[in-house]
Amino acid sequence: MALGMHIKEAKGRVLVIDDEAEVRKIVRFALEKSGYDVVEAEDGEKAINEIRSGDNPLLTDVIICDVRMPKINGIEAVSFFREQFPSVPIVVLTGYPDMQLATSFLKQGVMEYLVKPVEKEKLIETVEKAMMSRGSSGDSFKT
Repeated sequence: MALGMHIKEAKGRVLVIDDEAEVRKIVRFALEKSGYDVVEAEDGEKAINEIRSGDNPLLTDVIICDVRMPKINGIEAVSFFREQFPSVPIVVLTGYPDMQLATSFLKQGVMEYLVKPVEKEKLIETVEKAMMSRGSSGDSFKT
């Protein structure tokens, strides 16, 4: 039996970074229900430690990151992830929309800038799009 064959295969691993436990819970529930493995962090510092620890960081397929957080905020965290893990798609999820910041993030290569509360369908669609962008070289399959 091949390694990992005894457990249900997840669609991918998503790192959710948000200082609000309720937001992480809602996002985790929606993504897990759609077949994703979810790892949580309550701020940028914990997220950086999480992505560096144990597992190969390349096992993180998508990062969803809040902007306003204690310790290392979303701006600093996104900058770190873009530099260290440029192939991992990042989605910013914020409760404080800011067009200048959104433009800046998109110029840095952030895939999507979503505003809370985000509809579950939009969140899932965005993560699926991010997964396809990471896992393909242009010939991705449609789900």
